[in-house]
Amino acid sequence: MNVQPGMSAVKQPETMLGKLKAQISRPLSWVVAVACLAPLAVLIYQTVTDNATANPIQYLTIQTGKIALILLVLSLACMPIVTLTGWKIATKLKRPLGLYGFLYVCAHLGVFIFDNGLLDGTIDVGAVFSAIIAKRFAVAGFLAFCLLVPLAITSTKGWQKRLGKRWKTLHRLVYVIAPIVVLHFAWLVKSIIVRPEPIAWGVVIVLLLIARTPPVRRAVINFRSRYA
Repeated sequence: MNVQPGMSAVKQPETMLGKLKAQISRPLSWVVAVACLAPLAVLIYQTVTDNATANPIQYLTIQTGKIALILLVLSLACMPIVTLTGWKIATKLKRPLGLYGFLYVCAHLGVFIFDNGLLDGTIDVGAVFSAIIAKRFAVAGFLAFCLLVPLAITSTKGWQKRLGKRWKTLHRLVYVIAPIVVLHFAWLVKSIIVRPEPIAWGVVIVLLLIARTPPVRRAVINFRSRYA
């Protein structure tokens, strides 16, 4: 009988901490949603009001691609942030950031399909695939999209339970997708000397992928716990 009060005393702080995390994560998820969807709303408004520059297709292609890249990189950064800071709430941001990034990838591909496959109000699938095959940056982009689809579909906890250990194996595809995305960007830019953005993104992505590897994570966690 004397053990019960002690157990309650231990559980009470844990319960309070759980409630505090829930109170923080809920508004944070809304902030992420607004921040991720606001650029899409702006792009739609600019398109509808004919304010998407003199070349709207090129403008929408560039903007949707850049936003997708930013969100996917932020999703990759969530785990290293947890490793470096111990701020575990960042793990809850990884999935929404990745899914919003995939949304912009779909928009990016949609603009490409509209530009290359729209014929008499209908989409010509043959013309779309011909346009993809004809341009190496399009091949890389479409390959990255195809690899992202299973990751987006299996991002839920239900799929994580169904796949078990295979879920982690599947989601290691990110180590293949990230370099392909950088390659897609570099080929699209054509001259990385004139526009070195792809190199900068590539360096950031490589560092994030290295930070996600188990040996590096363990080393950082041990260092942090030792000198905290």
